Amino acid sequence: FIRIPSYVPVQVPMHLHSPSNLLAIVGLITSLLTLSDKVLVSALASQNPKSTSLIHLNSNTCSDNMTDEQPQQGLNGMDLIIDGWFHERGELWPGQAMSIKVKEVLYHGRSKFQDVLVFSSTNHGTVLVLDGVIQVTEKDEFAYQEMMTHIPLFAHPNPEKVLVIGGGDGGILREIAKHPGVKEIYICELDADVIKYSKQYLPSLAIGYDDPRVTVKIMDGAKFMEENQDNFDVIITDSSDPIGPASVLFETPFYNAMYSSLRDGGIVCTQGENVWLHLDIIKPLMDSIKQNYSSVEYAYTTIPTYPSGQIGFIIAGKNRGSCVKPVREPTAEQTDTLRYYSTEIHQAAFVLPAFAKKAIYGDAK
Repeated sequence: FIRIPSYVPVQVPMHLHSPSNLLAIVGLITSLLTLSDKVLVSALASQNPKSTSLIHLNSNTCSDNMTDEQPQQGLNGMDLIIDGWFHERGELWPGQAMSIKVKEVLYHGRSKFQDVLVFSSTNHGTVLVLDGVIQVTEKDEFAYQEMMTHIPLFAHPNPEKVLVIGGGDGGILREIAKHPGVKEIYICELDADVIKYSKQYLPSLAIGYDDPRVTVKIMDGAKFMEENQDNFDVIITDSSDPIGPASVLFETPFYNAMYSSLRDGGIVCTQGENVWLHLDIIKPLMDSIKQNYSSVEYAYTTIPTYPSGQIGFIIAGKNRGSCVKPVREPTAEQTDTLRYYSTEIHQAAFVLPAFAKKAIYGDAK
């Protein structure tokens, strides 16, 4: 396929179907493109003798760092844009998909760790996609960022030192910065490209990096926590789904590492997947970490562009009680900046549908 501004099927007659002829045709088509176009050429030559080959001329802009000299590996986010729509499909939500209409591809490339796609949409603002999975849309990101941040921070009487693991888009940092009592904010993000392109294309989130209390560590969060024992009041893990490298963030050893890095009375808040899809992940994980944490609870937020319109948080405390009721309330100044979080919705977030409550807690709660 060759990426140009529209989908154009090109049939290649059988007598031209040798690899050398196909490459010649690809070269001819490429030469016809304007110099301003950024082009990714991949020679995909079928050897089917019964039919002609079909070369798709795909849409939108590709980054300079995905060229013939640096061949693409793994998932290609551009392949999920079909007829002007981005389609998110994933093995963790089988049989369903989320589609967003694309206005313009702003960036596409591959970092050391994953496929990175940023596009502007017709109705959801700018969208960040990692390995084919929607991470952020400007339209609804606040529902996730605010709840993941303010539930643990307002449940803590005096959070002074906060660690964020993941969250390279900066949205969690933006929300933590609304708490004047916080003195130090650390973020461990493994993929520097996420930070780079969020600053470039998602400034409303990446503004969090501008706060002078923020220290950025491009490194493995587990290693950083190992070097910082009994050190943090709140740890927030804004992770992707438990597939590939992120799977370790949903395992007991990682929660043990967070526990060791917390001060007494501290709180961890992690991305907790979805009660409609992932009870088989949520319950065993929560059960496994109860041996260390004095409280382990599940809360959630609604967000239209995440699978099934919902995402949860596992919230656990070290030598402290429940986080269901906030111990502090937003000031008038903070309230003016909030679009989703409130004292009322803090408590309501822990009220689960009957099927989820029974599956997660059984008869214990």
